[in-house]
Amino acid sequence: MAKIAIIVGTVYGGAQYVAEQAIELLTQIGHQPQLFHPARLNEVQQFAADHWLVITSTTGQGDIPDDLVPFYVEVQDKFPLLTGKSWAIIALGDSSYGDTYCGSGEKFHELFAQLQGTEVAPMLRVDAGETLQPEDVALPWIAQQYQSLVTTS
Repeated sequence: MAKIAIIVGTVYGGAQYVAEQAIELLTQIGHQPQLFHPARLNEVQQFAADHWLVITSTTGQGDIPDDLVPFYVEVQDKFPLLTGKSWAIIALGDSSYGDTYCGSGEKFHELFAQLQGTEVAPMLRVDAGETLQPEDVALPWIAQQYQSLVTTS
């Protein structure tokens, strides 16, 4: 079992819904997930999670949603090393935006890579142009990635 901090950034609620469904799934698998929305670094750190999972939509031209910007800035400023922890990112976006597709997830990916934790799997990109319900793509991915995390925790 792993303690999993689920950190959410959403614009219209899609990422929030995926996160709520992920909590149910991860609990069934045997993990201890906790939702952080809005996320605050000190609260995530106090939870003492083994793993950080960011589920974020993208807004504007590849921007982080307003409700997740303070967390991103705080992590960037305080730079808490994730040594001994793992992380993953699920990014929701629209590929018609070209280079800024899933830009919020890309920014978190770059930041977390610098924090020296272990990436569980390559970032999952969910394209709104192909998938009307992002949970249909995200939940099977979560099940696959996090089932193996149970056996290694």
